[in-house]
Amino acid sequence: MSDRYGHFNDQIIDEFRTTGGTVNRFGRSLVLVHHVGAKSGIERVTPVMSISVDDDTWFIAASKAGAPEHPAWYHNLRANPDVSIETPDDGVVEVHARVLVGRERDAAWTRFTAASPGFRQYEQRTSRVIPVVELRRR
Repeated sequence: MSDRYGHFNDQIIDEFRTTGGTVNRFGRSLVLVHHVGAKSGIERVTPVMSISVDDDTWFIAASKAGAPEHPAWYHNLRANPDVSIETPDDGVVEVHARVLVGRERDAAWTRFTAASPGFRQYEQRTSRVIPVVELRRR
């Protein structure tokens, strides 16, 4: 991760924690994903937009703003799917990450494009299928 993105993420994480989950640019739509590096083994925290499905399930999209490659956190969740998230309403929640496929993925992705036009733009910028990950409370 470049220093620019690291600094940006650090500011968002600080604001999230200071305000109880409300981030100026994102409202209460973020979760902080605690994940372990697939190669490094180092724990990291990444703010990611989420869609709450129910009290026990959240969707996150590995959009990386339409970059040609998946974000590092996506690879980390695939390698180590039992993680925790910080949510605006529930605090720290232990979850299991599962990559959605087929119709499940498409239905979840539609929720992202309906929630924000940015996701439609991300999809147009890349040739990859943007993964959607389900985070389910353990």
